[in-house]
Amino acid sequence: MTKIIAELCQNHNGDVNILKDMIWRAADSGASHVKMQTIFSEDLTFRERFEEGITSNGVVKSIKRPYSPEFERLSKLDLEFDTHALFIDECSSAGVIPLTTVFNRSRLESIIELGFKEIKIASYDCASFPLINDLKNKFNHIYVSTGATHDSEIETTADILSDQNFSFLHCVTIYPTPVDKLNLNRIDYLRQFTDSVGFSDHTRSSQHGIDPDIVALWKDADVIERHFTILDSSQTKDGPVSVNPEQLKNIVDYSKYNHDELFKLVENIPDYDKMLGSKTHSLSEEELLNRDYYRGRFASKINGKTIYNWEER
Repeated sequence: MTKIIAELCQNHNGDVNILKDMIWRAADSGASHVKMQTIFSEDLTFRERFEEGITSNGVVKSIKRPYSPEFERLSKLDLEFDTHALFIDECSSAGVIPLTTVFNRSRLESIIELGFKEIKIASYDCASFPLINDLKNKFNHIYVSTGATHDSEIETTADILSDQNFSFLHCVTIYPTPVDKLNLNRIDYLRQFTDSVGFSDHTRSSQHGIDPDIVALWKDADVIERHFTILDSSQTKDGPVSVNPEQLKNIVDYSKYNHDELFKLVENIPDYDKMLGSKTHSLSEEELLNRDYYRGRFASKINGKTIYNWEER
C-alpha cells in the first residue's frame, strides 16, 4: 500500500485551529500520514555570509538570506510542544499517522517522549550522520529525503540504517522545482538501498498539478510526500508548491492504480520524459547554494555553543 504524506509545513501560519483543520481535511482526502515540522525560531543560526550574500566575479558564492527577517518570520510560526501533543492526538482521532521532521538533535528527546512512532529527516540532514545515529532504532520507521546530498553520503546513511525500517525519498531542493530538473529516474538509483523508495514533490502545483506524482507512482514510488494547504496559495510561503484537498485526494486515488493504468495517464502528460531525467545526478549550482544555506540553518545550542547536526557533541 502506497503511503501518502500530507506535509503541512508552515501552511498553518502558526494558527492551531488551521493546523487542526488541515489534519482533518488531509484525512478526509485519504492521506495515510500527516506531517508537521519541529521548527523553533530560537534554533535558527546566525551565519555572517548570508547577511548580504557573497558574489565574486559575477558568480554567487552564498545566497542572501539575512537572519533578522527570517527569525521574525519563523517566530510567528512556532508550534510549542503542547501543540505537538495536540497534533498527535488530533491525528489519532482523524485516523492518520502523525509524523514530524526534526531539525536539530536537541529536540529529539522531546519528540520521542511525545510518542511519535515515525519521523522524517529533511534532505539537508541526510548527511548529518550523528543525527541519523541518534534516531536509529528509536522509531518504527524513518523517512529520509535525499535532495542536496551526494551519492557517497546517501550510501553512508543507508549503511547506518541498514537494520532499521526506512524509506529514501527522492527530491530536488529547488523551490519550486522545474520539471526538467526532477530526475525521477533517481528512484531507481535509491532502490538499491531499500525496498521503500518515494518522492517528495516541490513542483509548482498551479503549473503542473499532480503530474509529477503520477509519474513517480508509475515509477513504483511507494511513498508520495506533498506539501498540503487549505488556504489560498498566496497566503503562505509554501503555498505555491502545495496541493489542495481535491488534488491530494486525486493522488490517493491514483496511488491505487496498477502500472498499466498509470501509464495510460503518464503518456498523456506533456513531456513526461523530461521529468524522468537521469538515474545518475550531480548537484547543480543552485542545489549547492541551497545546500550551503539550509544545511546548518538550525542547530542545537548547548551551553552557549552552536552544535550542527553533523558534528559530534
